[in-house]
Amino acid sequence: MNAAQVHLLLNHVPIIGAIIATLLLALGIGMRSRDVVRVTMGLFVALALAGGVVYLTGEPAEEMVEDLPGVSHEILEEHEEFALPSAIVLGLVGLVSLVGLIRYRRAERVPRGFAIATLLMSIIASAMLGWTAHLGGQIRHEEIRPAGAAATGAAATGGAAAAGVTAAAGIAPAAGVPPEGGEEYGRGS
Repeated sequence: MNAAQVHLLLNHVPIIGAIIATLLLALGIGMRSRDVVRVTMGLFVALALAGGVVYLTGEPAEEMVEDLPGVSHEILEEHEEFALPSAIVLGLVGLVSLVGLIRYRRAERVPRGFAIATLLMSIIASAMLGWTAHLGGQIRHEEIRPAGAAATGAAATGGAAAAGVTAAAGIAPAAGVPPEGGEEYGRGS
């Protein structure tokens, strides 16, 4: 298994996991459940470790895909630049959670202020991870790219083939890309 496969296999774990853990932490705080809060903090530690693996496999994965047809180098760089702060914030949530697990291991409950601070950090981490994932999806998925974000380099040669594949699959091209007849949507008959 190569770095690109590991990256693609694991990249959804921290994103979906952070959203689920954030909701669980909010539930645990609302229920005043020590057990739910502690389990969620343990989950954040595991998610931070998984996020580290995803981040570390990103650069080798980039080198494997950067010259493939349909890859947007501009979006690839945006994804890479946003991945580091996202990984750092998730790592901080994991570290804070670990500190909470150790410090309050014998306490009757995790202090509410500590749990709420962790919740706020996890909301920020979830949003950042979501944006990082959105940028990562745009690397190979032209249909979710903003208008004008064309593929570059070797990717530009695959455009006609990609248009034919998407048309055959019944998928509308990205905004601003004319259909096969050369007419733009909304113009002509």
